[in-house]
Amino acid sequence: MTRLTTLLAALCLAPSLAFAQGATPPLEGRLKKVQSTRTIAVAYRPDAMPFSFEDAEKKPAGYTVDLCRAVVTAIEEQLGAGSLKVQWVPVTAQTRFTAIASGQADMECGASTVTLGRKKEVGFSSLVFVDGTGLLALKSTPGQSLADLAGKKIGVVRGTSNERALADAMKSLFITATVVPLQSREEGLAQLESGAIDAVASDRVLLLGLASGSKDPSKLVLLTDAFSFEPYAIALPRGDWAMQQAVDAALAKVYASPALPDIYARWFAGLGEPSPILKVVYGLGRLPQ
Repeated sequence: MTRLTTLLAALCLAPSLAFAQGATPPLEGRLKKVQSTRTIAVAYRPDAMPFSFEDAEKKPAGYTVDLCRAVVTAIEEQLGAGSLKVQWVPVTAQTRFTAIASGQADMECGASTVTLGRKKEVGFSSLVFVDGTGLLALKSTPGQSLADLAGKKIGVVRGTSNERALADAMKSLFITATVVPLQSREEGLAQLESGAIDAVASDRVLLLGLASGSKDPSKLVLLTDAFSFEPYAIALPRGDWAMQQAVDAALAKVYASPALPDIYARWFAGLGEPSPILKVVYGLGRLPQ
């Protein structure tokens, strides 16, 4: 082969080499740390049944926790570095995003609504569920809607999207009620059962889970109102494109697999088939390669 032929061959091969190198960029951010330490820190909520809670053995359980277990398995395959050790990090509604931003956890698997304000602090994966803010009340409380609670006391966890949704709904309906700030839904249930408040506002599915843990669930009722749109996702480090890509690719794989119907049925069998909007969420999350 002449020098000229060799040079032309090298020039033709160079773009292919550059493309191959560009197709598998080096790991960055949290994903690089995960690979080097072979450990991934997953934050979870002990108080967000059926999405994230602690079972009888004090181990993380729930719909989002199951999704995240599948995501971790898919990330292991992406990295090709064998199994990862999962470090479970319990968080609260107040500390969940700080845990991600500070590096205490690499992803948060609870019942976190995506909002523009929260995106200033953390990033989010593809959506994993859709719910709406509702009201849990005693059956003895007259009425079936927010309007019927005018002049009553409504508890809501401080700093949540439900707090903003409740305020907006009351304003739009010209309703005046006493809003009682709570530290947790469990506190709200205790106050509701004692008669200290008349209703608890939270995501509707979370309220169903809360009611199931009541002393007497038959005395509680989920009111018909749903006055917000609550799209859930896995919280991730803000601006970490590599981690975002890995988690979204993992979710796409889960959404296209037989595992998804099993995970859904395990936690929401009583709700029947996924709602039309949730089916759209799964479809949009099933991103092609």
